[in-house]
Amino acid sequence: MAKTTIAKAVSTLEELLSGLDKAYWEANTADNKDFFYDIISAIYAELSELNKLSIQDHDLHYESITDSFGVAQVKMMQLNKYMHELVLHSNTAASLERLIPEALTLTIRE
Repeated sequence: MAKTTIAKAVSTLEELLSGLDKAYWEANTADNKDFFYDIISAIYAELSELNKLSIQDHDLHYESITDSFGVAQVKMMQLNKYMHELVLHSNTAASLERLIPEALTLTIRE
């Protein structure tokens, strides 16, 4: 398995953040919005730290920087499992079904 670069991780997380933002605004309950917001906050924190790195570092191997991103991965697994109960629009669900597994593999140790 090839190592994930920081550049690839940033791209994946930005795309996932966009999909989660859509799911947040489509959610019809406060509990669901809180669920999405928790994941969004963790990804935003991770991206914020990654964006502090020099562009020259973007070819390096990616490792999670924030603790909150590791914790959010548990919620991403729950979201992946209960996608059709939590995400109302099929296009958003299809996008997240593709992006979540990709994001979950970012931190697999090789």
